[in-house]
Amino acid sequence: MEGLDALRGFALFGLFIVHMPELFELYWVNPATDPLQRAVHDAVWLLFAGKAFALMALCFGVSFFIIMDRSAQRGVDFTGRFVWRLLLLALMGLAHGLWYRGDILEVLALMGLFLVPFHRVRSNRALVALAVLCLLQPSMLAQIVAGLWGAEWANRPPAYWDIAISGVYLDGSFLDTVRINVVEGHAQKWSFMSGSGRLSQIMGLSLIGMVLGRIGFFARPQAFARARHLGLALALAAAVALYFARGPLGGLVPASEAMFMPRDRAWALLGSLFDLSAMAVLMLGFLSLYHGPGRRALGSLAPAGRMTLSLYVGQSLVFVPVFYGYGLGLYASMSQVQAVLLGLAAFAVQLVFAHLWFRRFYYGPLEWLWRAGTFLTTGVPFVRPRTGAVAPPLRPAAEAEGAG
Repeated sequence: MEGLDALRGFALFGLFIVHMPELFELYWVNPATDPLQRAVHDAVWLLFAGKAFALMALCFGVSFFIIMDRSAQRGVDFTGRFVWRLLLLALMGLAHGLWYRGDILEVLALMGLFLVPFHRVRSNRALVALAVLCLLQPSMLAQIVAGLWGAEWANRPPAYWDIAISGVYLDGSFLDTVRINVVEGHAQKWSFMSGSGRLSQIMGLSLIGMVLGRIGFFARPQAFARARHLGLALALAAAVALYFARGPLGGLVPASEAMFMPRDRAWALLGSLFDLSAMAVLMLGFLSLYHGPGRRALGSLAPAGRMTLSLYVGQSLVFVPVFYGYGLGLYASMSQVQAVLLGLAAFAVQLVFAHLWFRRFYYGPLEWLWRAGTFLTTGVPFVRPRTGAVAPPLRPAAEAEGAG
């Protein structure tokens, strides 16, 4: 499904265009004060921060359904092999996390394990109800209620509030950076993911993605044209309402010097719902354009979507040394405008690279490695045959197509 690949490529672009002005997390050492630089930073955050990540989580759920469904159609239970596939993804995430503490592969791998048992739940309504519960952040709701009742634990700030950018990232060596990523960075990432509600959000969006895959939302786009347009209008209305109302609504929650977390958690919950609404606007708007006048232009993102894993890792391999102290150390001098322009140019290069790559290869390099590891064979075709040559089989094993 080229449309799904293009959407995944769009999500990858969103992640990258957030990481660039964020200077791969080093922006927070010295946030911009110049009005123009702050405006550029705020615009990128408003459009993509939290939204691109959410869209990637939703696409992860769709891919899960496709893999399991294709295998089931051939009479193959892919459950065990999918768990093994997630383990391989987690290992890649652990390796990537040595380089960049903000890695999300390990997080997606762990949350993917929770998806596996729900594949056997046949009721889409039950899955949607569970997804909505996850997206409403039940832990935040519980903390708000408990905090208002005076519970001491509920009025303690989350651990990730104390996370600071270590000076090692600014002037340490490469080995120092790896060491701190192992010792502190890994724990800090999980502290943020759990305390900010991201884990609950990933679970809910992955379930929504699985249901969308089941009903053919991406496979039969014409059947859902009216639903897309209606959903876009509703999501846009919700995003605008939450953007203007989340501050005043959160302010209605009682607060004092000793009881400040309920109001903060209310703001965090409303912010999460705004991100979800804005993500829906991006997704439905993208698909409406793709299945309308923008198909040719947006379809150019599909090759990037087919090698998201390789490009995602490659982005940090290239740009972490650009900003970090052991490399060029440009975190101290690059403006937000420069970072965004560099990000746009770099992603254009990635698109060209992806288009050229798939002329010669079937999969991205890490995608091939992941698939080969899933089936424990190097027989997965990688290099495309030259014109006139006999093409190798596309499925080296009976379940190869199900590797996603």
